[in-house]
Amino acid sequence: MEKKPAEFAILKIGEKEIRLPLVIGTQGERGIDISSLRRDTGLVTIDPGLGNTAACYSQISYVDGEKGILRYRGIPIEVLVKKVKFIDVAYLLVHGELPGADERKKFSEMLNLNSMMHEDMRHFFDHFPQGSHPMHILSTMINAMAAFYPNVDIKSMADNIDTSCARLISIIRTMAAFAYKKSIGEPVVYPRHDLSYCANFLNMMFDSPVRPYHIHPEAVRLLNVLFILHAEHEQNCSTTAVRAIGSAQVNLYATISAGISALSGPLHGGANQAVIEMLRMIHEDGDVDKFIRMARDKNSPFRLMGFGHRVYKTYDPRAEIVRNECDAYLTLINHKDPLLDTARRVEEAARKDSYFVERNLYPNVDFYTGILYRALGIPENMFTVMFALARLPGWVAHWKEMIGDSTKIIRPRQIYIGRNEIFEHEIENRNNPQII
Repeated sequence: MEKKPAEFAILKIGEKEIRLPLVIGTQGERGIDISSLRRDTGLVTIDPGLGNTAACYSQISYVDGEKGILRYRGIPIEVLVKKVKFIDVAYLLVHGELPGADERKKFSEMLNLNSMMHEDMRHFFDHFPQGSHPMHILSTMINAMAAFYPNVDIKSMADNIDTSCARLISIIRTMAAFAYKKSIGEPVVYPRHDLSYCANFLNMMFDSPVRPYHIHPEAVRLLNVLFILHAEHEQNCSTTAVRAIGSAQVNLYATISAGISALSGPLHGGANQAVIEMLRMIHEDGDVDKFIRMARDKNSPFRLMGFGHRVYKTYDPRAEIVRNECDAYLTLINHKDPLLDTARRVEEAARKDSYFVERNLYPNVDFYTGILYRALGIPENMFTVMFALARLPGWVAHWKEMIGDSTKIIRPRQIYIGRNEIFEHEIENRNNPQII
């Protein structure tokens, strides 16, 4: 990024002209620095949804929505899913570089040592109402970690940040698996020191005293792929929440809990579960064209979930990877999922329809993800939890980057459109029915 821009944008307000510096990112992205706008003019900008506002500088990930590019620390997503495992990507995001052999060994040991949840926290699971959504449980449990693992505020954890981050990345999978076991009334399964990150999670989810779980290497590989695809995606809703909450110097665990809460919404992390529900409805009806017509109808409440993206205006590179993995894995295990056939038919119909083509509406990562999770045995109410496990390293990376920049507390402005001042005599008249 160029620190001393040679170019300026000229903003003319009446007879006054303001020079606003242009900033340029390493990929040629150009922006207008308006940080002095209110000071110099008394004006603010208005951008609902912040779709045109860059809220920070970041070195963590790069997205080009027009070209379908996604890179973590400069490495294309297509390369990462082929060459490394999830814990390598977690290290890459948090530390800035892929680990060497010694760094990977040390990081794996830290994850292993911090995989156990404080035993007193187990009792918390007994007091959630039956049927509680796992995302609500997970958010609460992560928030409670500050009481069991104190000294995680920015000032006191400066010398222990690696341990705190590793504990969070490791322990969240233990909490997620415990929550699932509690929901189905089975005894919890503790993490094992001899298993990898993803293999450990699958074992904690599905092992049972009466039915030992066989860890299939291909299932482990696929879970690594899915976690890598979801690990980071620049300034999305939940990451923005993490940066906003963290800017108030809230402790790490409470900050991540806020990210989990943001992710739980159906328009964010809950979209993959919504896709499965939609595909099931279309499959039971059987008329794909009818639902395509409904999606085109602005008066219809139906929306084609898993299509279109706030950033991508072409095929989501993550969606293409998941689609190919779906085909390969279901063929390998000789499993036929009717929802995959329905998804293919929906995609084929949408990509031939001018409405979707003209609006650059392509499948996003959520469209096929749920089908692959189903094939791995993950229940639907855990889909969003899987998203949270994967996204955690990205959140931690942004939190770490943010505190390193000495960011001021995030405090946007607004354009007030409420009533004008109500004077004292008007209030008196309203409160006294005898005055007319």
